[in-house]
Amino acid sequence: MIRILESGDSAVEQVIKKEYADQAVYEERVREILRNVRERGDDALIEYTARFDKAALTPETLRVSEAEIEAAYREVEGDFIRAIQKARDNIAAFHRKQLHNSWLETAEDGTILGQLLRPLERAGIYVPGGTANYPSSVLMNAVPAQVAGVGEIVMVAPPNSNGKLQASTLVAAAEAGITEIYKLGGAQAIAALAYGTETIRKVDLITGPGNIYVTLAKKMVYGLVNIDMLAGPSEILVIADESANPVYVAADLLSQAEHDVLASAVLLTPSRKLAQTVQQEISRQAAYLSRKEIMTASLRDYSAIIVTRDMDEAVDLANRYAPEHLELSVEAPFEILGKIRNAGAIFLGHYTPEPVGDYIAGPNHVLPTGGTARFYSPLNVDTFMKKSSIISYSSGRLFEQGPDIIKLAETEGLDAHANAIRVRLGK
Repeated sequence: MIRILESGDSAVEQVIKKEYADQAVYEERVREILRNVRERGDDALIEYTARFDKAALTPETLRVSEAEIEAAYREVEGDFIRAIQKARDNIAAFHRKQLHNSWLETAEDGTILGQLLRPLERAGIYVPGGTANYPSSVLMNAVPAQVAGVGEIVMVAPPNSNGKLQASTLVAAAEAGITEIYKLGGAQAIAALAYGTETIRKVDLITGPGNIYVTLAKKMVYGLVNIDMLAGPSEILVIADESANPVYVAADLLSQAEHDVLASAVLLTPSRKLAQTVQQEISRQAAYLSRKEIMTASLRDYSAIIVTRDMDEAVDLANRYAPEHLELSVEAPFEILGKIRNAGAIFLGHYTPEPVGDYIAGPNHVLPTGGTARFYSPLNVDTFMKKSSIISYSSGRLFEQGPDIIKLAETEGLDAHANAIRVRLGK
Protein backbone atom coordinates (compact mmCIF):
# COMPACT_ATOMS: atom_id res chain seq x y z
CA MET A 1 0.00 0.00 0.00
CA ILE A 2 2.82 2.44 0.90
CA ARG A 3 6.33 1.98 -0.49
CA ILE A 4 9.60 1.96 1.42
CA LEU A 5 12.43 3.92 -0.20
CA GLU A 6 16.09 3.94 0.66
CA SER A 7 18.24 7.04 1.08
CA GLY A 8 19.67 7.99 -2.29
CA ASP A 9 16.87 6.37 -4.29
CA SER A 10 15.84 8.59 -7.23
CA ALA A 11 12.19 8.23 -6.20
CA VAL A 12 12.98 10.11 -2.97
CA GLU A 13 13.39 13.33 -4.98
CA GLN A 14 9.97 12.82 -6.57
CA VAL A 15 8.41 12.54 -3.12
CA ILE A 16 10.18 15.65 -1.81
CA LYS A 17 9.24 17.76 -4.86
CA LYS A 18 5.51 16.85 -4.58
CA GLU A 19 4.66 17.33 -8.25
CA TYR A 20 0.94 17.40 -9.07
CA ALA A 21 -1.07 17.57 -12.27
CA ASP A 22 -0.89 20.72 -14.40
CA GLN A 23 -3.47 23.28 -13.23
CA ALA A 24 -3.83 24.89 -16.65
CA VAL A 25 -6.67 22.54 -17.57
CA TYR A 26 -8.83 24.14 -14.85
CA GLU A 27 -7.86 27.77 -15.34
CA GLU A 28 -10.08 28.67 -18.27
CA ARG A 29 -13.14 27.17 -16.55
CA VAL A 30 -12.44 29.26 -13.47
CA ARG A 31 -11.94 32.43 -15.53
CA GLU A 32 -15.30 31.84 -17.20
CA ILE A 33 -17.04 31.46 -13.83
CA LEU A 34 -15.41 34.60 -12.44
CA ARG A 35 -16.30 36.59 -15.55
CA ASN A 36 -19.90 35.36 -15.54
CA VAL A 37 -20.48 36.20 -11.87
CA ARG A 38 -18.89 39.61 -12.30
CA GLU A 39 -21.19 40.41 -15.24
CA ARG A 40 -24.43 38.69 -14.18
CA GLY A 41 -24.29 38.67 -10.36
CA ASP A 42 -26.96 36.70 -8.54
CA ASP A 43 -28.31 35.08 -11.71
CA ALA A 44 -24.95 33.42 -12.33
CA LEU A 45 -24.71 32.29 -8.70
CA ILE A 46 -28.12 30.61 -8.88
CA GLU A 47 -27.26 28.87 -12.16
CA TYR A 48 -23.91 27.56 -10.93
CA THR A 49 -25.38 26.36 -7.63
CA ALA A 50 -28.03 24.42 -9.55
CA ARG A 51 -25.44 22.97 -11.94
CA PHE A 52 -22.68 22.03 -9.51
CA ASP A 53 -24.52 21.48 -6.21
CA LYS A 54 -27.90 20.36 -7.62
CA ALA A 55 -29.57 22.85 -5.28
CA ALA A 56 -32.48 25.03 -6.38
CA LEU A 57 -32.06 28.40 -4.67
CA THR A 58 -33.15 31.97 -5.30
CA PRO A 59 -31.43 35.24 -4.40
CA GLU A 60 -33.79 35.40 -1.40
CA THR A 61 -32.82 31.93 -0.14
CA LEU A 62 -29.06 32.20 -0.71
CA ARG A 63 -28.61 33.62 2.77
CA VAL A 64 -29.06 31.31 5.76
CA SER A 65 -31.99 32.43 7.90
CA GLU A 66 -32.17 32.63 11.67
CA ALA A 67 -34.75 29.85 11.57
CA GLU A 68 -32.25 27.57 9.80
CA ILE A 69 -29.64 28.26 12.48
CA GLU A 70 -32.16 27.55 15.24
CA ALA A 71 -33.11 24.29 13.51
CA ALA A 72 -29.43 23.34 13.29
CA TYR A 73 -29.06 23.58 17.06
CA ARG A 74 -31.90 21.07 17.43
CA GLU A 75 -30.09 18.61 15.15
CA VAL A 76 -26.74 18.43 16.94
CA GLU A 77 -25.84 16.78 20.22
CA GLY A 78 -24.98 18.67 23.37
CA ASP A 79 -21.55 17.01 23.44
CA PHE A 80 -20.78 18.51 20.05
CA ILE A 81 -21.74 22.00 21.22
CA ARG A 82 -19.54 21.67 24.29
CA ALA A 83 -16.62 20.44 22.15
CA ILE A 84 -17.07 23.35 19.72
CA GLN A 85 -17.14 25.83 22.59
CA LYS A 86 -13.99 24.32 24.13
CA ALA A 87 -12.19 24.49 20.77
CA ARG A 88 -13.42 28.05 20.17
CA ASP A 89 -12.13 29.22 23.54
CA ASN A 90 -8.74 27.54 23.05
CA ILE A 91 -8.37 29.04 19.57
CA ALA A 92 -9.32 32.49 20.86
CA ALA A 93 -6.85 32.28 23.75
CA PHE A 94 -4.00 31.27 21.43
CA HIS A 95 -4.73 33.96 18.87
CA ARG A 96 -5.13 36.74 21.46
CA LYS A 97 -1.43 36.28 22.20
CA GLN A 98 -0.72 37.34 18.60
CA LEU A 99 -2.27 40.79 18.98
CA HIS A 100 0.02 43.80 18.51
CA ASN A 101 -0.55 47.43 19.42
CA SER A 102 -0.20 50.56 17.36
CA TRP A 103 2.88 52.55 18.39
CA LEU A 104 4.34 56.05 18.19
CA GLU A 105 7.90 57.15 18.89
CA THR A 106 8.72 60.84 19.46
CA ALA A 107 12.24 62.21 19.06
CA GLU A 108 13.64 65.13 21.07
CA ASP A 109 13.13 67.53 18.13
CA GLY A 110 9.42 66.65 17.92
CA THR A 111 9.61 64.23 14.99
CA ILE A 112 7.06 61.41 15.31
CA LEU A 113 7.28 58.01 13.64
CA GLY A 114 4.94 55.12 14.24
CA GLN A 115 2.60 52.45 12.98
CA LEU A 116 -1.20 52.32 13.10
CA LEU A 117 -2.84 48.88 13.21
CA ARG A 118 -6.45 48.48 12.16
CA PRO A 119 -8.60 45.38 11.54
CA LEU A 120 -10.11 44.89 8.12
CA GLU A 121 -13.68 46.06 7.74
CA ARG A 122 -15.12 42.99 6.01
CA ALA A 123 -13.70 39.48 5.63
CA GLY A 124 -15.08 36.48 3.79
CA ILE A 125 -14.34 32.92 4.88
CA TYR A 126 -14.79 29.87 2.68
CA VAL A 127 -15.74 26.58 4.33
CA PRO A 128 -15.85 23.34 2.30
CA GLY A 129 -19.32 21.80 2.38
CA GLY A 130 -21.86 19.91 0.31
CA THR A 131 -21.43 16.31 1.45
CA ALA A 132 -18.40 17.33 3.57
CA ASN A 133 -18.60 18.59 7.11
CA TYR A 134 -15.88 20.84 8.55
CA PRO A 135 -17.09 22.82 11.58
CA SER A 136 -13.48 23.03 12.75
CA SER A 137 -12.62 25.06 9.65
CA VAL A 138 -15.34 27.54 10.58
CA LEU A 139 -13.65 28.20 13.92
CA MET A 140 -10.13 28.34 12.53
CA ASN A 141 -11.12 31.08 10.09
CA ALA A 142 -13.69 33.02 12.08
CA VAL A 143 -12.14 33.15 15.55
CA PRO A 144 -8.88 34.91 14.50
CA ALA A 145 -10.99 37.42 12.58
CA GLN A 146 -13.08 38.04 15.69
CA VAL A 147 -9.95 38.42 17.82
CA ALA A 148 -8.51 40.88 15.29
CA GLY A 149 -11.69 42.96 15.53
CA VAL A 150 -12.95 42.56 11.97
CA GLY A 151 -16.21 44.49 11.71
CA GLU A 152 -18.09 42.11 9.42
CA ILE A 153 -17.43 38.42 8.83
CA VAL A 154 -19.31 36.67 6.04
CA MET A 155 -19.18 32.91 5.51
CA VAL A 156 -19.86 30.91 2.36
CA ALA A 157 -20.19 27.14 2.09
CA PRO A 158 -21.60 24.93 -0.67
CA PRO A 159 -25.07 23.48 0.07
CA ASN A 160 -26.23 19.92 -0.34
CA SER A 161 -28.80 19.01 -2.99
CA ASN A 162 -31.58 20.08 -0.63
CA GLY A 163 -30.19 23.60 -0.49
CA LYS A 164 -29.05 23.20 3.12
CA LEU A 165 -25.77 23.53 4.98
CA GLN A 166 -24.61 20.94 7.50
CA ALA A 167 -26.15 21.55 10.91
CA SER A 168 -22.78 21.26 12.65
CA THR A 169 -21.31 23.87 10.30
CA LEU A 170 -24.11 26.31 11.09
CA VAL A 171 -23.80 25.76 14.83
CA ALA A 172 -20.05 26.32 14.68
CA ALA A 173 -20.64 29.55 12.77
CA ALA A 174 -23.17 30.74 15.32
CA GLU A 175 -20.83 29.88 18.20
CA ALA A 176 -18.11 31.89 16.44
CA GLY A 177 -20.44 34.88 16.15
CA ILE A 178 -21.06 34.74 12.39
CA THR A 179 -24.52 35.93 11.38
CA GLU A 180 -24.06 36.48 7.63
CA ILE A 181 -23.89 33.07 5.95
CA TYR A 182 -24.53 32.14 2.31
CA LYS A 183 -25.23 28.75 0.71
CA LEU A 184 -22.62 29.11 -1.96
CA GLY A 185 -19.50 27.22 -2.93
CA GLY A 186 -16.86 26.78 -5.61
CA ALA A 187 -15.24 29.44 -7.75
CA GLN A 188 -18.59 31.23 -7.94
CA ALA A 189 -18.50 31.84 -4.17
CA ILE A 190 -15.03 33.37 -4.45
CA ALA A 191 -16.26 35.57 -7.30
CA ALA A 192 -19.23 36.78 -5.24
CA LEU A 193 -16.96 37.71 -2.33
CA ALA A 194 -14.43 39.45 -4.55
CA TYR A 195 -16.74 41.35 -6.88
CA GLY A 196 -19.99 41.58 -4.96
CA THR A 197 -23.47 40.88 -6.35
CA GLU A 198 -26.96 42.25 -5.78
CA THR A 199 -27.23 40.11 -2.63
CA ILE A 200 -23.64 39.76 -1.40
CA ARG A 201 -21.40 42.75 -0.71
CA LYS A 202 -17.73 42.42 -1.63
CA VAL A 203 -15.12 41.79 1.05
CA ASP A 204 -11.55 42.94 1.69
CA LEU A 205 -10.07 39.49 2.37
CA ILE A 206 -10.93 35.87 1.51
CA THR A 207 -9.64 33.02 3.68
CA GLY A 208 -10.23 29.32 3.87
CA PRO A 209 -9.27 26.16 1.94
CA GLY A 210 -11.16 24.60 -0.95
CA ASN A 211 -10.76 22.43 -4.03
CA ILE A 212 -8.70 23.29 -7.11
CA TYR A 213 -11.43 25.59 -8.46
CA VAL A 214 -11.58 27.55 -5.22
CA THR A 215 -7.80 27.80 -5.00
CA LEU A 216 -7.42 29.04 -8.58
CA ALA A 217 -10.28 31.51 -8.13
CA LYS A 218 -8.56 32.96 -5.05
CA LYS A 219 -5.34 33.24 -7.03
CA MET A 220 -7.11 35.09 -9.86
CA VAL A 221 -8.93 37.64 -7.67
CA TYR A 222 -5.86 38.39 -5.55
CA GLY A 223 -5.06 42.07 -5.88
CA LEU A 224 -8.71 43.05 -6.06
CA VAL A 225 -9.00 41.52 -2.59
CA ASN A 226 -6.41 39.99 -0.30
CA ILE A 227 -6.24 36.24 0.32
CA ASP A 228 -4.72 34.14 3.07
CA MET A 229 -2.76 31.62 0.98
CA LEU A 230 -3.08 29.17 -1.90
CA ALA A 231 -3.78 25.88 -0.16
CA GLY A 232 -3.21 22.56 -1.91
CA PRO A 233 -3.70 18.92 -0.90
CA SER A 234 -3.08 18.13 2.75
CA GLU A 235 0.21 16.61 3.85
CA ILE A 236 1.97 15.20 6.88
CA LEU A 237 5.61 14.37 7.41
CA VAL A 238 6.72 12.34 10.43
CA ILE A 239 10.32 12.14 11.64
CA ALA A 240 10.62 9.10 13.90
CA ASP A 241 13.35 7.26 15.74
CA GLU A 242 13.39 3.84 17.43
CA SER A 243 11.47 5.22 20.42
CA ALA A 244 8.38 5.77 18.25
CA ASN A 245 5.38 3.47 18.55
CA PRO A 246 4.66 2.11 15.03
CA VAL A 247 0.95 1.90 15.83
CA TYR A 248 0.88 5.63 16.58
CA VAL A 249 2.97 6.56 13.54
CA ALA A 250 0.80 4.52 11.17
CA ALA A 251 -2.37 6.06 12.59
CA ASP A 252 -0.98 9.57 12.14
CA LEU A 253 0.01 8.94 8.52
CA LEU A 254 -3.45 7.56 7.80
CA SER A 255 -5.09 10.57 9.45
CA GLN A 256 -3.89 12.76 6.57
CA ALA A 257 -4.15 10.18 3.80
CA GLU A 258 -7.91 10.01 4.37
CA HIS A 259 -8.36 13.67 3.37
CA ASP A 260 -7.91 13.33 -0.37
CA VAL A 261 -6.47 11.04 -3.05
CA LEU A 262 -3.90 13.80 -3.61
CA ALA A 263 -2.91 14.01 0.07
CA SER A 264 0.59 12.93 1.01
CA ALA A 265 1.90 11.11 4.10
CA VAL A 266 5.65 10.67 4.51
CA LEU A 267 7.70 8.97 7.21
CA LEU A 268 11.41 9.71 7.58
CA THR A 269 13.34 7.39 9.87
CA PRO A 270 16.85 5.96 10.14
CA SER A 271 15.33 2.76 11.58
CA ARG A 272 14.67 0.09 8.92
CA LYS A 273 12.86 -2.01 11.51
CA LEU A 274 10.46 0.82 12.33
CA ALA A 275 9.89 1.47 8.62
CA GLN A 276 8.87 -2.12 7.97
CA THR A 277 6.66 -2.34 11.05
CA VAL A 278 4.87 0.92 10.19
CA GLN A 279 4.27 -0.33 6.65
CA GLN A 280 2.59 -3.46 8.03
CA GLU A 281 0.63 -1.47 10.59
CA ILE A 282 -0.71 0.90 7.94
CA SER A 283 -2.18 -2.05 6.03
CA ARG A 284 -3.70 -3.47 9.20
CA GLN A 285 -5.34 -0.22 10.32
CA ALA A 286 -6.50 0.88 6.87
CA ALA A 287 -8.49 -2.33 6.52
CA TYR A 288 -11.04 -1.24 9.13
CA LEU A 289 -11.15 2.52 8.46
CA SER A 290 -14.06 4.01 6.54
CA ARG A 291 -12.20 5.99 3.85
CA LYS A 292 -10.02 3.09 2.71
CA GLU A 293 -10.28 3.81 -1.03
CA ILE A 294 -9.13 7.42 -0.62
CA MET A 295 -6.29 6.39 1.69
CA THR A 296 -5.15 3.65 -0.67
CA ALA A 297 -4.79 6.10 -3.57
CA SER A 298 -3.04 8.70 -1.43
CA LEU A 299 -0.59 6.21 0.05
CA ARG A 300 0.15 4.60 -3.32
CA ASP A 301 0.66 7.77 -5.38
CA TYR A 302 1.90 10.55 -3.10
CA SER A 303 3.24 8.91 0.06
CA ALA A 304 6.33 7.00 1.13
CA ILE A 305 8.39 5.67 4.00
CA ILE A 306 12.00 6.78 3.53
CA VAL A 307 14.83 5.11 5.40
CA THR A 308 17.46 7.80 5.92
CA ARG A 309 21.15 7.43 6.67
CA ASP A 310 20.72 9.19 10.00
CA MET A 311 18.59 11.75 11.80
CA ASP A 312 20.46 14.69 10.25
CA GLU A 313 19.44 13.55 6.76
CA ALA A 314 15.86 13.18 7.96
CA VAL A 315 15.86 16.78 9.18
CA ASP A 316 17.42 18.00 5.93
CA LEU A 317 14.77 16.24 3.83
CA ALA A 318 12.02 17.60 6.07
CA ASN A 319 13.27 21.17 5.61
CA ARG A 320 13.32 20.68 1.85
CA TYR A 321 9.82 19.20 1.89
CA ALA A 322 8.51 22.09 4.07
CA PRO A 323 5.46 20.15 5.25
CA GLU A 324 2.08 21.47 6.26
CA HIS A 325 2.17 19.21 9.35
CA LEU A 326 5.44 17.96 10.86
CA GLU A 327 5.49 15.43 13.67
CA LEU A 328 8.69 14.88 15.64
CA SER A 329 7.97 11.41 16.97
CA VAL A 330 11.33 11.06 18.65
CA GLU A 331 12.69 10.58 22.14
CA ALA A 332 14.02 14.16 22.45
CA PRO A 333 11.95 16.37 20.11
CA PHE A 334 13.18 19.66 21.55
CA GLU A 335 16.73 18.76 20.53
CA ILE A 336 15.55 18.60 16.90
CA LEU A 337 13.12 21.52 17.01
CA GLY A 338 15.85 24.15 16.64
CA LYS A 339 16.98 22.53 13.38
CA ILE A 340 13.54 22.79 11.75
CA ARG A 341 13.35 25.75 9.38
CA ASN A 342 10.26 25.06 7.28
CA ALA A 343 6.95 23.70 8.58
CA GLY A 344 3.39 24.94 8.96
CA ALA A 345 2.76 23.34 12.35
CA ILE A 346 5.15 21.23 14.42
CA PHE A 347 3.90 18.50 16.76
CA LEU A 348 6.32 17.37 19.46
CA GLY A 349 6.52 13.95 21.05
CA HIS A 350 4.60 10.70 20.99
CA TYR A 351 1.38 12.07 22.47
CA THR A 352 0.80 15.02 20.15
CA PRO A 353 -0.82 13.59 17.01
CA GLU A 354 -1.78 15.97 14.23
CA PRO A 355 -5.56 15.90 15.02
CA VAL A 356 -4.78 17.68 18.30
CA GLY A 357 -3.87 20.71 16.22
CA ASP A 358 -6.70 20.19 13.76
CA TYR A 359 -9.38 20.48 16.40
CA ILE A 360 -8.72 21.77 19.87
CA ALA A 361 -5.21 22.83 20.92
CA GLY A 362 -5.62 26.43 19.71
CA PRO A 363 -3.05 27.05 16.95
CA ASN A 364 -4.59 27.47 13.52
CA HIS A 365 -5.04 24.49 11.22
CA VAL A 366 -5.19 26.61 8.04
CA LEU A 367 -1.57 26.00 7.06
CA PRO A 368 0.74 26.42 4.07
CA THR A 369 0.99 23.38 1.79
CA GLY A 370 2.98 22.26 -1.23
CA GLY A 371 6.31 23.48 0.13
CA THR A 372 5.04 27.03 0.70
CA ALA A 373 5.90 26.78 4.40
CA ARG A 374 9.26 28.08 3.17
CA PHE A 375 7.65 31.55 3.00
CA TYR A 376 4.04 31.35 4.22
CA SER A 377 2.77 31.27 7.80
CA PRO A 378 -0.37 29.72 9.31
CA LEU A 379 -3.55 31.78 9.24
CA ASN A 380 -3.23 34.24 12.11
CA VAL A 381 -4.51 37.50 13.55
CA ASP A 382 -2.20 39.57 11.33
CA THR A 383 -3.97 38.08 8.30
CA PHE A 384 -7.02 40.13 9.28
CA MET A 385 -5.11 43.33 10.07
CA LYS A 386 -3.71 46.18 8.00
CA LYS A 387 -0.91 48.55 8.99
CA SER A 388 -0.39 52.22 8.20
CA SER A 389 2.88 54.07 8.73
CA ILE A 390 2.80 57.39 10.62
CA ILE A 391 5.32 60.14 9.81
CA SER A 392 5.44 63.63 11.34
CA TYR A 393 8.67 65.57 10.71
CA SER A 394 9.62 68.66 12.67
CA SER A 395 11.09 71.65 10.83
CA GLY A 396 14.45 70.94 12.44
CA ARG A 397 14.53 67.35 11.21
CA LEU A 398 13.48 68.43 7.70
CA PHE A 399 16.22 71.09 7.52
CA GLU A 400 18.74 68.50 8.74
CA GLN A 401 17.80 65.71 6.30
CA GLY A 402 16.36 67.81 3.47
CA PRO A 403 19.60 68.00 1.43
CA ASP A 404 19.89 64.19 1.50
CA ILE A 405 16.28 63.85 0.31
CA ILE A 406 16.96 66.30 -2.52
CA LYS A 407 20.08 64.40 -3.54
CA LEU A 408 18.25 61.07 -3.66
CA ALA A 409 15.30 62.55 -5.59
CA GLU A 410 17.59 64.19 -8.15
CA THR A 411 19.51 60.94 -8.59
CA GLU A 412 16.24 59.27 -9.53
CA GLY A 413 15.36 62.10 -11.91
CA LEU A 414 12.32 63.17 -9.88
CA ASP A 415 12.75 66.93 -9.79
CA ALA A 416 9.25 67.63 -8.44
CA HIS A 417 10.03 65.40 -5.46
CA ALA A 418 13.17 67.44 -4.81
CA ASN A 419 11.24 70.67 -5.27
CA ALA A 420 8.76 69.71 -2.54
CA ILE A 421 11.73 69.79 -0.18
CA ARG A 422 13.46 72.85 -1.67
CA VAL A 423 10.45 75.13 -1.19
CA ARG A 424 10.41 74.25 2.51
CA LEU A 425 14.14 74.86 2.89
CA GLY A 426 13.81 78.28 1.27
CA LYS A 427 15.98 77.28 -1.71
